Amino acid sequence: MAYIQVNSKGQTYYLHGKDVVLKNGRQQRIFYFAREVRPAEALETVPEGYEVTENPRTGLPLLRKRR
Repeated sequence: MAYIQVNSKGQTYYLHGKDVVLKNGRQQRIFYFAREVRPAEALETVPEGYEVTENPRTGLPLLRKRR
């Protein structure tokens, strides 16, 4: 089951992550929230060292590194 985040507007988002190759050839892991679960990319927990915040205007959940 994917990690679920309900925003202040009551909308449900699911956490996903995938590895991408950047233009310079370097690989990087990206994390994103989507309204539908994509089983191949869904994550069950928030990665260690990260926390979930919310964009105050749009309500979109964001993942950022802890300070």
